[in-house]
Amino acid sequence: MAKVVKLEPISREATINTNDNLLSALLDTELHVLKECGGRGLCATCHVYITEGMESLSPISKREQRTLEVITTCNANSRLACQARVMGTGVVVELPSGMYVNAVDDIESLIGRRAEQNILHPLDGRILVEEGKLITRSMITQLQDTQAQAGEYLANTTEA
Repeated sequence: MAKVVKLEPISREATINTNDNLLSALLDTELHVLKECGGRGLCATCHVYITEGMESLSPISKREQRTLEVITTCNANSRLACQARVMGTGVVVELPSGMYVNAVDDIESLIGRRAEQNILHPLDGRILVEEGKLITRSMITQLQDTQAQAGEYLANTTEA
């Protein structure tokens, strides 16, 4: 039976089948949500907050818990959308503000511009560049290094 999931702060609703994960609902609504680890619960790119209906989701697994522990913006309402399966009704999901660095298509084009939103680290969710801050060449180098490190980490976890 299908369940309706509310997405905030964008005031949208998504219909999802029972036992499907929240990530599928986010992707079905054409939101730019990444799944860097392929939905295995190893990265922070699908980190969301559950503002209502935590009891309507599957329990947190050990792998998800380990990943949540390293996300700097994690709180008691945090879940990884790829791991949280919808079992009941009344789920309201709040999307974190910001964009993960690996969602930036052309990092070089950002030089000299102000960040339109926070740019986040893909593995731990920390803010790399704050919204409104000027993006400098040195920041771009750090962002590129972060992309490379995240790619290496995720490639290594795939092999393991």
